[in-house]
Amino acid sequence: MPKNDGPGKRGPRPESQATPARALREVLRVPEGERVDLTAYDPSAIPAGPTDKAAGLAATATLAPHLADLQERLYASSTAGDRRRVLLVLQGMDTSGKGGTVKHVIGLFNPSGCRIHAFKAPTQEERNHPFLWRIMKALPAPGEIGIFDRSHYEDVLIARVRELVPRAQLGRRYEQINRFERSLAEDGVSVVKVFLHLSYEEQRERLLERLDNPEKHWKFNPGDIEERALWPAYREAYEIALERCSTDEAPWYVVPADRKWYRNWAISRLLLEHLEALDPRYPPGDYDVDECRRRLLAT
Repeated sequence: MPKNDGPGKRGPRPESQATPARALREVLRVPEGERVDLTAYDPSAIPAGPTDKAAGLAATATLAPHLADLQERLYASSTAGDRRRVLLVLQGMDTSGKGGTVKHVIGLFNPSGCRIHAFKAPTQEERNHPFLWRIMKALPAPGEIGIFDRSHYEDVLIARVRELVPRAQLGRRYEQINRFERSLAEDGVSVVKVFLHLSYEEQRERLLERLDNPEKHWKFNPGDIEERALWPAYREAYEIALERCSTDEAPWYVVPADRKWYRNWAISRLLLEHLEALDPRYPPGDYDVDECRRRLLAT
């Protein structure tokens, strides 16, 4: 089995290290229409931001109040008819940190304003519908932040690796996904698609940790060992999906995931930048404030 990345590989757009003021969404974004080679991305890279764990944890904590404030403003604006919302799509190899992101990053938000959905193998009912049917049912409502642990991309990833659908049908799905995500953007959804880039070696270590800890045995599946044999095929499937489905409306971001603290900071920062771009505002009251104050004081 070939290694996914060697220690000497560089991360995405390494020039960002010299220009830390650049938005992280520019640094980690997969350029539209360009060929993607994941072996050119270092899963342990620190392409921008804090350079060690202590600084990363502190920086992530600093983002928390800003994220919470923007989330509240987004929800408040929806009560006045603002249809905008955010959808975070998490994809990556097993143990890359999808669940950890939900725990550590989404935990910075008010859970009442979040809608989290983990997509498993489709049910019989879901298989009776077009592949995007179950995705549309799980979309966040206006004012919400939605999180997909896996997503519609499973239908061009595992479906490709396991040859679950004819190749011609698979090829059409990429454009279906692009049209779908374009329609979401037109309806006020900011789609933030994150590929958690994990190395082959780091996955082995994380699986061994699960075996070494009886309290994590429930998270281990012997089938994970068999899936590792398909690592090159999955990498190719991801490269194709990133290349064909990174668009202006819904770009992909490659987040180095070997360092958990960096993964959490990077995704928190990406969400902050997207929320700041929306700049949601508290809606004004549709009543006479002074009159309501006078009446209240009189009670």
